[in-house]
Amino acid sequence: MKALSRHDILARMLRPGSIAIVGASSQLSKVNGRPLKHLLEKGYPGRIYPVNPKYQEIAGLTCYPSVDALPEAPDLAVVVVPAQEVATSLIALGKKGARAAVVFSSGFGETGEHGLANEHMLRDIAREYGMVVCGPNCLGFINAFEQVYATFSQYADGDVDSGPVGFVTQSGAFGTAIAALARDRGLGLGYFVNTGNEADATFCELMHVVVEDPRISVVAGYLEGIRDGESLINLARRCHALGKPLVLVKVGRTTSGARAASSHTGALAVEDALFDSVARQYGILRAGNEEQLLDMVQALSGCALPAGNGLGIVTQSGGAGVMMTDRAEELGMTVPAPQAETSVALAAVMPAFGSSGNPVDVTGQFVAEPQLLRDAVLLLLADARVHVGIIWIQLMHAHADMLVDLLAEIRARTDTPFLICWVAAPSGMARRLREKGVVMFGAGERAVEAAAALSRYAVIREAWACPEHEMRDPPPAHLALKDGPVPTVEAVALLSRAGVTMAPVVLAKNAGQAVQAWRQFSAPVALKIESPDILHKTDISGVVLNLNDAADIQSAFDSLMDRSHARVPEAKLLGVIVQPMQAGDIELVVGIKRDNVFGAMVMVGYGGIFLETLRDVVFRRAPFTEREARSMLAEMRMRPILDGVRGRPGADIDKLCSLLSRLSYWAASVASQLAELDLNPLLIDSDGPVGVDSIMIIRTKT
Repeated sequence: MKALSRHDILARMLRPGSIAIVGASSQLSKVNGRPLKHLLEKGYPGRIYPVNPKYQEIAGLTCYPSVDALPEAPDLAVVVVPAQEVATSLIALGKKGARAAVVFSSGFGETGEHGLANEHMLRDIAREYGMVVCGPNCLGFINAFEQVYATFSQYADGDVDSGPVGFVTQSGAFGTAIAALARDRGLGLGYFVNTGNEADATFCELMHVVVEDPRISVVAGYLEGIRDGESLINLARRCHALGKPLVLVKVGRTTSGARAASSHTGALAVEDALFDSVARQYGILRAGNEEQLLDMVQALSGCALPAGNGLGIVTQSGGAGVMMTDRAEELGMTVPAPQAETSVALAAVMPAFGSSGNPVDVTGQFVAEPQLLRDAVLLLLADARVHVGIIWIQLMHAHADMLVDLLAEIRARTDTPFLICWVAAPSGMARRLREKGVVMFGAGERAVEAAAALSRYAVIREAWACPEHEMRDPPPAHLALKDGPVPTVEAVALLSRAGVTMAPVVLAKNAGQAVQAWRQFSAPVALKIESPDILHKTDISGVVLNLNDAADIQSAFDSLMDRSHARVPEAKLLGVIVQPMQAGDIELVVGIKRDNVFGAMVMVGYGGIFLETLRDVVFRRAPFTEREARSMLAEMRMRPILDGVRGRPGADIDKLCSLLSRLSYWAASVASQLAELDLNPLLIDSDGPVGVDSIMIIRTKT
């Protein structure tokens, strides 16, 4: 018999044919009784084996005194014993041949070092016996398709309708709240999975199984942290291959203080900024909170994707139309004026006091003439500039039945996706419209944000359909360098070989060599102190610019050496770097930071002395294509400066994107050694980008 892969075991865990409940109680209201209660009440069709030496039977089922006494190795074991008994139970299950377990028990890693050691013991047991373990300290999971209720969650007490949404959460309590909100909206969670402490099975592994189910069309998750960036990236890739959106909420968006770092890049590379960049790069939709998460899921599971970002708005309130237009433009959508023929057709059906632009204001007249709303919506949605629509109405309790029928008719007569914003709608209206295939929200900005998510995901899908969307990691390279700062001359040589145009440099160990280098360059030069102990030279006035005289150069050399020794007496002074002055109309910073989760991350931003004040920087995981580099630049707030302002020339965007991509490819190849890199500034002139100053840190030990 072919051995089961880990993925196969996880899949069987979520869809088991038999379930053992180790530590089951006859008191079905208790935590260790609730899983059995749910399985019986919800009609789980498989075999159920309670295990507890205290009972001979529970709820009419034979109760077994031990795991060893079970008639078969269960596909899934629900372990509901105290923390100190969990390891013994897992060993017994492993010896029996069980391959999957979910552990509710708390008292592990969340309690401190001793608990964490016990948690690692559970992981080791799982690996020894080829098992997968969900938890500990988790609520378990629900597979609503097959009535698998391996949980004690309150969410299981109510009706759990299976549906096209898979939800995986690292938080039990907050995840339950999100699931309950999803139920209130009638979204239908086919899967609810809480991963707990993730001693063994991880968020991404379990989400991989969920997304593979053909009954699932959208997957959503709640994250508190991620330890394996590659697994998240592989999950995103698989979601794209299956054409299923991945929507995540990740908490911890702010960080109190940057991690200790030698470079600007390191200081700016806070955890959430990197996560957000990876989410953008790999097409993960990120929601800010639980309601926004469900808004996105609701739209993505209930609407077709639009062919562009043109938003058409039809309202019975001019003010609501303005509000939604403002929000749409803030989110990067357009609210285009209708084509001429559309405007003419709208004017023919609109009342004289209405508005036939976009937004279209049908006023309250449509109550007396329902076809007015229908015709206006169909005309606007048929316009080639409009790719997704929003219909805004309010109250209308006396006309609810008429509106449901009218909106269903519109749904049947157009292929353009649209959403309903019904403010203060009659009770049950969202459910009634959902049954007609129409998605409804209760506030205008929420509807606009959901429409923007649809448009954004459509762009993501188109990009990922391109076979050359992303690079694969290059083979590793080796830098024959010792740990610590790389001397400037060596760093410049490395970067030049990586495809970065660097300003030439010479190390002068005395004033005479500095003068000789100046004569060699035949141009004004800058002098910069060179020391592995002085990385930020300007902090100690370790730079002198625009020197073009032998006497001045000799004097500047001596002054730099004396000043550096006086301000940093312990510093090892190697000499002075001599470099020809560089001109540039635009000053950028480019950097690399090795992150423990995502590996080599490349940064680009607006540089200069205000770098860490403005924080106008963007990250991407290495390697990436020139196309991805272009999207990085588009995210910078000061992006328009690259196109040239007030008569100043713009940057050669193609050359800049090429440099970023080449640098990312090199960064990926040396990620095990390169800890940090700053190119600050990277000057942009008519000939393209040129690196002027660099800090490169090697660290082979993590």
